[in-house]
Amino acid sequence: MFYKVEYQKRAHQEVEKIFRVLLPEQGLAVREEQIRLCHEMLDTLLGERIALCDAGVGIGKTYAYLVACVLLRKYSMLTGRGNPLEQRPVVVSTSSIALQKAIVTEYIPFLSRVLLEQGMIQSPLRAVVRKGKEHFVCDNRLEQRIEAIRHKQKNAAQKEALLSLRKHYDMDTVKDLSGFDRRLVCVPKFCPRECPGRQTCRYQRYLEESKKQDVFLQICNHNYLLADAFHRREEYKPLLADYRALVVDEAHKLPEAARQMFGKNLCKDDIREIAYYLEREHQNVEARTLKAGMYSIFTIIGESHIFSHGIKENFQLTGECEFCLWEGIQMIERMMEQLKGVVPKWVLNRLQEAKEVLECFLQKNSKYVLHLRMDKEKIPVLCAASREIPQLLREMLWDREQALSVILTSGTLKAGKGFARTLQMTGLGGRTDVQSYVAESPFAYEENCLLYLPKTLRKCKRGSREEVEMVAGQIHSLICSTYGHTLVLFTSYTLMGSVYQILRDGIPFPMVEVWRHSQEEILRFKTMENAVLFAAGSCWEGVDFPGDMVSSLIIVKLPFAVPDPISEAEKETYESLEDYIQAIIVPDMQKKLRQGFGRAIRTETDTCVVSILDFRAVKGGKYHEDVMCALPPCQMAEELREVQDFIRSRKGVEYYL
Repeated sequence: MFYKVEYQKRAHQEVEKIFRVLLPEQGLAVREEQIRLCHEMLDTLLGERIALCDAGVGIGKTYAYLVACVLLRKYSMLTGRGNPLEQRPVVVSTSSIALQKAIVTEYIPFLSRVLLEQGMIQSPLRAVVRKGKEHFVCDNRLEQRIEAIRHKQKNAAQKEALLSLRKHYDMDTVKDLSGFDRRLVCVPKFCPRECPGRQTCRYQRYLEESKKQDVFLQICNHNYLLADAFHRREEYKPLLADYRALVVDEAHKLPEAARQMFGKNLCKDDIREIAYYLEREHQNVEARTLKAGMYSIFTIIGESHIFSHGIKENFQLTGECEFCLWEGIQMIERMMEQLKGVVPKWVLNRLQEAKEVLECFLQKNSKYVLHLRMDKEKIPVLCAASREIPQLLREMLWDREQALSVILTSGTLKAGKGFARTLQMTGLGGRTDVQSYVAESPFAYEENCLLYLPKTLRKCKRGSREEVEMVAGQIHSLICSTYGHTLVLFTSYTLMGSVYQILRDGIPFPMVEVWRHSQEEILRFKTMENAVLFAAGSCWEGVDFPGDMVSSLIIVKLPFAVPDPISEAEKETYESLEDYIQAIIVPDMQKKLRQGFGRAIRTETDTCVVSILDFRAVKGGKYHEDVMCALPPCQMAEELREVQDFIRSRKGVEYYL
């Protein structure tokens, strides 16, 4: 016991030295909240507990948990006196490929060098990124695909990308690779042991490298973490090496990853892909039969539904739908029976998966929310979303027999005054061993940020011309008041397009409009001096605009989630609509609002005006208190003149040039 306390004390002393001496010597700032966060994380890891750590913008949470993990490994090895179990790696799960890459290429090499030079560790830190088979090239399938397109016309850039896979086995590193080619050349779900290329397989070499004893960190995305947990529960071979601690970064996205992982989907592309595999096995008749039968099913189901919500709609089991689903199941069963022993097992498994989706819809399986969404070709996709996500997370991740230390961290785990929504979504509700910690952002919001809630806003009919013109007028005034340098975040692409049409010829600054994932447009905006960026969707988080690039952030509407079949099903579990709004709708809005607000101030010296153009957010508005509770303390303004005064007082002459 004495040794354990002594080593724990020594580990915390090293936290102080690393963040107050060693990292500042390398140019990093001392941040008190970052140091406190690291101490909290270290206690969680050493104490084999679970912690929710809400880390504000600019904390530097990545260094905080990496240092805690290094010290866990160092001091648990000492206290374990060489027990090989104590040398198990740590898993870091994220939702972002960019963050995974940064940890491997920037954070870990930097920390390793600094700690080695100081003698705090004895060997370099090693980290590997673990990804699913669909990210890597199967050499045999690649050569088959190259041969298949050798004499066919194909987009030049896509063909070049395909050929480059002979050098690059990780497909995420190759640009212009088509989604169809990715699916055809990736490592299959089931690799045959008798594969002739197994000895030289680049994917097998990658697996062997990742399992070496000196690997300190295994880094993966949330889907891979959940797939490994599923394998362990079902007593399949685990995907990850046995680990003693887990850090879930960007943890607010874990429930959504689980919804994708444990849902069932079937679309036209899935059928097209299975048919391709059948053709490659010289089963052309079966391939044509499958495509004709399944395309007919998609058509009948699509014609039986009116998509009143645009792209999503609840599934209705009409008589016509019931009959076509039954026929589809019978067709696939006959086909599987005929093909048994003729085609590889993994092709039969793909047919089985398609059959299971049809059965789920035919039987109206109550474990799922059954709904449809439209693909790009306006063909319905059959979607079955699990109703048991919190329970599944609890069973597979948190209720493990083997002791496990867990840190869940993000900038938006806390909603309003607490963590209730996060606890509920992640399956941690009701546990007594879960701690929570809030690390406030080091940025001086009260000095550097002005929150503008214009008192001139009025209620307009949603989607009306009056609403569009009012929003456009407010945005025009703000853009001119801050001399461009503006990011405008919308919750609706329709409203964004309408406002853009009104303003594009009346603003004396460059304007850029982003539709969904247009990284080129975002990069173009960053090269301009005083431009205006209209954005929605993914731009609410994960994009960085430091300095004067964004000195005015305009949030057009409070980011309430658009009702869909999944949220409607969740609403049914509450006694009243008001209970549902307070427990689910408002906390989710607050989290999204915090994400959007985080685009405003990205460094200690940034200054910004944040405007919310939603009458429900202003003083006296229905959600004013919820908005104020979600955001850090800022200076407040209700008149445009105060915005102009703030910008003039914070910006130099060069800002206007």
